[in-house]
Amino acid sequence: MTHDPTSDGVWSRSEIESPCVKLCVVHPQTRLCMGCHRTMDEIGEWSRMTSEARRAIMDALPARAEAAAPVRRGGRAARLKRGG
Repeated sequence: MTHDPTSDGVWSRSEIESPCVKLCVVHPQTRLCMGCHRTMDEIGEWSRMTSEARRAIMDALPARAEAAAPVRRGGRAARLKRGG
């Protein structure tokens, strides 16, 4: 018989869900973290926010990430398009 360590209370954790990917670089114009796309205020307040407030921010992050994605110009696809 094997023991499941998650079945007792010793191994349970109640950490706050976070979008942090440990790539902490703040964009100078948008003031958003380029890793998790949160504002500096959101990062600073994260541990004190309600789970509902954190969830609302988490839901907004994909749109922020898409808006922050760099627009690529050139590369192989552009050369092929130009015929070169």
